Amino acid sequence: MVLVARGRPSSLLFASLCTRLLSFSDPRKSVSRSELWSLRSRRMQCTTSTVSQWSSAPLSVTCHQLPNQHSPSVKKVAAACWIKSVEEKNSRQLHSFRSCRQYTTISSNQLSHRHLQTRAAGHTMTEISKHSKEPDSISYLSQADAAAIDELLMGPLGFSVDQLMELAGLSVASAIAEVYGVNEHPRILVICGPGNNGGDGLVAARHLHHFGYKPSIVYPKRTDKPLYHGLVTQLESLSVPFLSEADLPHHLKDDFDIVVDAMFGFSFKGKPRPPFDTLLQRLQVSNDSGAEDAGVPFVVSIDIPSGWHVEEGDTEETGLMPDMLVSLTAPKKCAKHFRGAHHFLGGRFVPPAVVEKYGLQLPAYTGSSMCVRIGKQTSIDVAALRENYVGAVLLEEQAILDPIKQFQVWFEDAVSAGVHEPNAMTLATADAEGNPSARMVLLKGYDERGFVWYTNYGSRKAGELSDNPRAALVFFWDKFNRSVRIEGPVEKVPEEESDNYFHSRPRGSQIGAMVSSQSSVIEGRHVLDQCYKDLVDKYADGAVIPKPDYWGGYRLHPVRIEFWQGRESRLHDRLRYTLTSRGGENKTWSIERLAP
Repeated sequence: MVLVARGRPSSLLFASLCTRLLSFSDPRKSVSRSELWSLRSRRMQCTTSTVSQWSSAPLSVTCHQLPNQHSPSVKKVAAACWIKSVEEKNSRQLHSFRSCRQYTTISSNQLSHRHLQTRAAGHTMTEISKHSKEPDSISYLSQADAAAIDELLMGPLGFSVDQLMELAGLSVASAIAEVYGVNEHPRILVICGPGNNGGDGLVAARHLHHFGYKPSIVYPKRTDKPLYHGLVTQLESLSVPFLSEADLPHHLKDDFDIVVDAMFGFSFKGKPRPPFDTLLQRLQVSNDSGAEDAGVPFVVSIDIPSGWHVEEGDTEETGLMPDMLVSLTAPKKCAKHFRGAHHFLGGRFVPPAVVEKYGLQLPAYTGSSMCVRIGKQTSIDVAALRENYVGAVLLEEQAILDPIKQFQVWFEDAVSAGVHEPNAMTLATADAEGNPSARMVLLKGYDERGFVWYTNYGSRKAGELSDNPRAALVFFWDKFNRSVRIEGPVEKVPEEESDNYFHSRPRGSQIGAMVSSQSSVIEGRHVLDQCYKDLVDKYADGAVIPKPDYWGGYRLHPVRIEFWQGRESRLHDRLRYTLTSRGGENKTWSIERLAP
C-alpha cells in the first residue's frame, strides 16, 4: 500500500489511514525480539521524515505495507509509533508558533525578536511527560521492562546503540555540571565497565572534558568492538589519561573531586568480580564515618549504583551509596532505595509510543536541558552554597567613561548570551518613614535621561514613590557574574510616552492592566478572571483599548551607578560612577574603585 497526499492530510483521510494501520492486530501472536530487529533491519517502519516539513512545504507521506512474514503485533507497534509522531509533531509546531507570535509582539527595542522567539520555544515543555518531579509520582522500571524498552528503541523505533550511548553520556555530564561546578570540582575519575554502562561513562568523560573538567579513565576490561575502540580513540586524541588500578592513590580524594561509577548497568546480576570488586570497595563509606574521613570523593552512578540489584537495591551489601544517581530513560526500581543528595533523570529521547505503551509518568525537561532533577535535594547546607567566580575582569582602564554606555555593553552581552529576562531588575523603594520594600519589575527603556519601567499608579511602590521619590535598581546576570546597582530620584514619564507604550503591548496585557487594581485585597482569583472575560467581550470588535488613568511609567534619573564583576576568592571588581555635573546633555561622572 502506498499513499501520497499533497498538502495537509484531511481529517477524514488521516482517520482512515490510522484505522487501516491499527487494524493489524492478532491477539494470538506476540512481538519477538527477532521480529523487532528484523523489522528494523529491513527498514519497513512508516516513513515520517516529511512530517517536519508541514509548516513550510506540501506534505508527502509514504506508508509502506509491512511484509507478510511479520506478525500483526509488529505492524501495529510500528503504525502506532508513526501515528503518534505525526500527532506530536503537529501539536508541537502549533504550540511553538503561538508562543513565538506572542513573544514577538511584546518585544521591546532592547530585546530582539530572535532572542524572544528562542526563549518562547525554550519554555515549551514536552507533552509526553508529566510535570510532577516528586519521586512518588513517577514511574520506576523493572529489569524486564527496561530491557523491553531498549529492544523497542533499537528495533522499530530506529535508535542505534551508539545514539543512545551518546545521549546518555551527555545527560550524565550535564547533571554533573549542574551540581558540581567546574571551578570547585574539576578533577573527575571515570571507572568504566565492559558493557554499555562503561560506554556511557566514556561518552560522559568526553563531554566533561569539553565542559572544562579534567577527566581520567580507569577501563580495566575493554570491550573489543569498533564502537568502544572509537570512544577510546576520541578520548586519547583529547589527551585524556587512562589509568590502571595501581595508578590510583590510596585516598581517591587526594587526586579526584568526583568519581563517576560507570561499571555495571541494569542487566548486571550476581557479585562483582575482580578488579571491580576492589574498585567498589574503595567507594564505600561506612555508617560511622563520613566521606571526608574515608577519603572518598563525591560518587556519581550511571543508571544504577554498580553491584546493586536492578529492582531490590544493594542486596549484595556492597556499601555503595552514591551522592548522585543519574537514571536513564526512566528510573529503575532500585532507585527507590537511593538516599543520596541528587537524583536526576537523563536521556531526553523517550518517544510518545513508549510512554503510552508502558504508562510512563516522567518529569518534564525544561528548556534545552538534557537532565531533570527528581524530587528535592535531601539535605542542603546553606552555608556551604558558594561560587568561586572565574573569568572576566573590570579594570578602570577598560571602563567606558559614560556609565550609560557601559551599561549598554553589559546589557547587550546578557541579551546576546540568552540570559533569561535580562531586563528583569529589583526595584527598591521606601515609604515616608524609611521602611523599605523591594520587588522585581522589567526595564522597558533606558537612555541618557534614565531607566524606565511601567506600573499601576495605585500600587504600593507608586504610593512610596509619591511620598519618597527616590529608588534603587539592581540587575544581576549570573551567566557573566555581573551586577549593576543604580540609584537616583524618580519621576513619572510624560503621559504621551506612557500612552504610546501601553498601546504597543499585546491586547491581553492592555486588558490585564485595566483589570488589576494592583496591591489591593480581592476576594479571590475568580474576580480577576470574570473581569478579564467581561473586558475581552467588550473589546472583541477590535476597538482601541483606552489606557487607564491609573497606569503609566516612571523614570529613574541615575546619580550613582555601580558595576560589579565577580572575581576569585571574593576579591570582586567594583567601580562606582557618581554624577558630578549636570551640564545639560554633557553630564560628567567620577569613577572610583570600591573594596569588595
